[in-house]
Amino acid sequence: MSAVSQNAAREPVKIDSSISYETPHAYYKSLREQCPVAITDIGVFVVLKHRYMDMLLDNANTRQFELEGMMLRGISSGPLYEFYRDVMLFANGDVHKRRRAPMVRTFAYKLMDGVRPRVREIAGEVIEAHRGKGPVNFLDAFSRAIPARIIAEIIGAPPSDWEKFSKWVAAAARGIGFFQNDELPEIDAGVAALGAYVEELLNDRRAAPRDDFLTSYARATASAGDLTENEIRMQMAGVILAGADTTRTGTASVLSQLLQHQDQWALVCEDPDKWKKAAVEEGLRYDPPVGSVPRFTLRELEIEGVVIPEGRVVSMSVLSGLRDPDVYPDPDRFDIRREGIPRWNIAFGGGSHRCLGEALARAEMEESIATIARLAPNIAMIGKPPTIKGAAAIRHIDAMTVEFS
Repeated sequence: MSAVSQNAAREPVKIDSSISYETPHAYYKSLREQCPVAITDIGVFVVLKHRYMDMLLDNANTRQFELEGMMLRGISSGPLYEFYRDVMLFANGDVHKRRRAPMVRTFAYKLMDGVRPRVREIAGEVIEAHRGKGPVNFLDAFSRAIPARIIAEIIGAPPSDWEKFSKWVAAAARGIGFFQNDELPEIDAGVAALGAYVEELLNDRRAAPRDDFLTSYARATASAGDLTENEIRMQMAGVILAGADTTRTGTASVLSQLLQHQDQWALVCEDPDKWKKAAVEEGLRYDPPVGSVPRFTLRELEIEGVVIPEGRVVSMSVLSGLRDPDVYPDPDRFDIRREGIPRWNIAFGGGSHRCLGEALARAEMEESIATIARLAPNIAMIGKPPTIKGAAAIRHIDAMTVEFS
């Protein structure tokens, strides 16, 4: 037994999934105050305290999900199944390293951080296109457009293609979270279209190399020579998927909180470069796009007397950990002036599976918020603020309407 404490044996608190979906923050707070570990009605252990997150992400204690999610749903073929089978996100050990290595070489931090001027330029174009024209669907017109256009440019896709593949991404992204069985045909269609699109782009770069990300990736996979064609396609599809959907939610979440706290929005507007990083950091902490990271235990674990057996599903609750008062004093207060925060935000996961696109996502969100603060400080949110629902995997945002003036 891996003893985290010497407390007497205790039972995890039970989770009511219907409550956790509708009002996750208040509900997880009540659970966290009772016990550091909760359990769902299907036997998934949910760890609620930030201090145990590193332990859960340690490859000696747990491993990433692979095809278990598909097996539990009875899915054994089709585009979504092939995505799970061949993408780095759902792989472990040497397989994960083999798939991730070419991306690490081409998805370098400096390259991703270097997109900041282009993000500012695109954000400015979007703002000017909608200034003074009344209410705007912020999710589609801005927070979906920025990451989709940037990833299109990074992979060398034609500029006009971003609207097309962002629709495929939106459909495919539902397959990573919890979805209803009747949604599978649309999800499969999105994954298939995205895979075919990537194949076309890769074939083009192999025939006519350019000085771009996709050519670098094609060369890296060719020199390694240890990935199948479908693995090569799925890593690129995964990058496009990760580079669009969660950033869309994250940007909207950050801006909506700032606009609900006008004193803090005023700080950002006074000095966007000083506050953009802190604003995004706090926004992601307060209401993250990803609710949890599920893993499988490789050995028996004990957390404050709660025993989690070997071979069980254990979920790191990002949502709960980011509001743990032991790490974030007064955690239900949104405050971009917060100090003493951990260096690594668990909103991007951790360990060997930490989000490869973190630098890109931060660049997109920070420069988007800063550009709005510079060019449209009087932006107004129309109607109610957006709601981000769900406590597991990728969360879902409903709507956000703004007016650029």
